[in-house]
Amino acid sequence: MKNELIRRNYDFEIRAEKDEKRGNIIVGRPIVYDSKTDIAGMFAEIIERGALKKADLEDVRFLVNHDQSKIPLARSRKNTKNSTMKLSVDNDGMEIEVQLDTENNSEARNLYSAIERGDITGMSFLFGIEDEEWEDLDSDYPTRHVKAISTVVEVSAVTFPAYKDTSITARDKSAVETARLAVETARSEEVDTTSEKLELEKLKIKYLLGGF
Repeated sequence: MKNELIRRNYDFEIRAEKDEKRGNIIVGRPIVYDSKTDIAGMFAEIIERGALKKADLEDVRFLVNHDQSKIPLARSRKNTKNSTMKLSVDNDGMEIEVQLDTENNSEARNLYSAIERGDITGMSFLFGIEDEEWEDLDSDYPTRHVKAISTVVEVSAVTFPAYKDTSITARDKSAVETARLAVETARSEEVDTTSEKLELEKLKIKYLLGGF
């Protein structure tokens, strides 16, 4: 799972603002540390504080509903001052500031209006996991702690922000399968690790009893 890119949707604040120099901008926080989130009713997930410390944020696009067939509404390239999206990693996670071309781009104008009216209230991001730890894998509802994010390639404003176990199945079956695979993989790895530890203990006992 560490090499795969996965999506996470959150119902966290995204707001429309006006700036005298840059025009219409939107501000939001797509990644929040230490917030337990239900993933398809199969496990809980917590992005640990500092998980973005070594993440690759070199080139991040801003989309709507992860629609990669559409032109990005903004982009952060090495987070320079000329980028149309600014990324700020702090002690609470990541905040973004997006400069929208509402004058020349009708989709940007529509998005700004939807956020301003409160019709769109959530954000999502596409990321990879570098390091993780699982808790309570022997239970029906384990917890994954994301300790390090490897990369963030895209953030989106989303119409349906929160993953609910009752609605995600109808909306995104692939997300359910991804969640199931994550748990199965983690449990399989735990079994392999436990077997290795058991063999090591047997070898130590054999050595102590003079078996070598």
